[in-house]
Amino acid sequence: MRRWGLIGLAIAALAAGGFFLATRGSDDDRPGDGAANGTAAGERTDADGRTAGTTSSSGGTGGTPGPGSTTTSPNGEATTGGSASTGAGLPPRRTGGEGGFAVGVWEYFLRDPDPAVARRKMGDARRAGFDSVIVQLFWAPGQRAPAANEVAELRNAGLAAREARVEPLVIVTHVGSRTTPRTARRRRDFAAYAAALVRAVPEFRDVIVANEPNLNRFWLPQFGPGGENVAARDYLALLAATYDALKAVSSEIRIIGGALAPRGGDDPSSSRHTHSPTAFIRDLGRYYRASGRDRPVMDAFAHHPYLESSRVPPSFAHPQTTTIALADYRKLVALLGEAFDGTAQRGSKIPIIYTEYGVQTRIPPKKTGVYTNLSSPAAADAVSEAMQGRYYRQAMAIACRQPTVVGLYVFHVWDEPDLLGWQSGSYYADHTPKSSRDALANLRSCR
Repeated sequence: MRRWGLIGLAIAALAAGGFFLATRGSDDDRPGDGAANGTAAGERTDADGRTAGTTSSSGGTGGTPGPGSTTTSPNGEATTGGSASTGAGLPPRRTGGEGGFAVGVWEYFLRDPDPAVARRKMGDARRAGFDSVIVQLFWAPGQRAPAANEVAELRNAGLAAREARVEPLVIVTHVGSRTTPRTARRRRDFAAYAAALVRAVPEFRDVIVANEPNLNRFWLPQFGPGGENVAARDYLALLAATYDALKAVSSEIRIIGGALAPRGGDDPSSSRHTHSPTAFIRDLGRYYRASGRDRPVMDAFAHHPYLESSRVPPSFAHPQTTTIALADYRKLVALLGEAFDGTAQRGSKIPIIYTEYGVQTRIPPKKTGVYTNLSSPAAADAVSEAMQGRYYRQAMAIACRQPTVVGLYVFHVWDEPDLLGWQSGSYYADHTPKSSRDALANLRSCR
């Protein structure tokens, strides 16, 4: 998730709600075997540093599965019971379906406490050509269920999506690396929180687990005392716990792992601890094989194929480096196969979803009054609206030709008003359309 603008709002809101809870050093709250005691001191964003939305939720308590929940049999199969809603009336799942492809958008602010406003916002997304959306929910240490206001906002978004014939997904993540769910207790709480979410709002059947765990901005520690990739190890443990908790609610829920940033340093001696997606996927597979697990940990793999600059075309490839962008599909598939083929976890054949991609546009003089920090260097790579439209269409065309890719999601419906953030939307910050808004609105079926 891009830049600093939204993360500042999120941290302020969570702090106001008393979310930064003190943790005690009990055995249950320690890292897994051999983990380094990471700290967020000196934490920085990297060149791909992306941020998230804002929420003002408060902690909740866990509950027992209600109607529609499932139990897991000894052979690992989940069976559904009860008669709770299972999302009837929703459009067929596009991402991961037979021959399906999602033209999607990631946007936290599609959530809204007012159902009518949520419908208007979803209408903006639909008019821009998006048939699938990703919204976000923030977990914090100690939470085992979303707060009532979070459930209400997500339900409004889910119902608005159903009305607009849009497929909704949700990413469950934490705010920054200080709250990394890297301990057994935090993993249990995170998994319980995700399970409580899908029980409360069954319109969401697709759950992305965490965000960019290969970056120090979102996950610490990255390296152990010997330089080992403890981020991949601990993320695998979170993914497994969340997979099992969600499949215990319903076998039809799809768990999406990865959500990796496209670049990273792989250097434990650097002041900026990050991993490339290449190293992270390899280590994720190595830890999975060593675990002896006989069940998958994910049903699809998410990736963020941003280029180095909005000015770089989506066709630019990186054959000699560890970066993975849109044109590096063969590299990504080969790495997933190397990591998981021959195990219970699908590798080279797993559905891939590009859950974040964006191209920033320059702000025209007539719109500068609705933006702040106009001299921000974060917006220096912005391009014309015409180029944004061309690049979005090119990106969709590239992704459509990649056999196991089932969706591409643009980051933002509307620009962030702070130029420290990200101006990649189809609409300006005042929600009026850019000239490039319809670039994706008239696409023919991908496959």
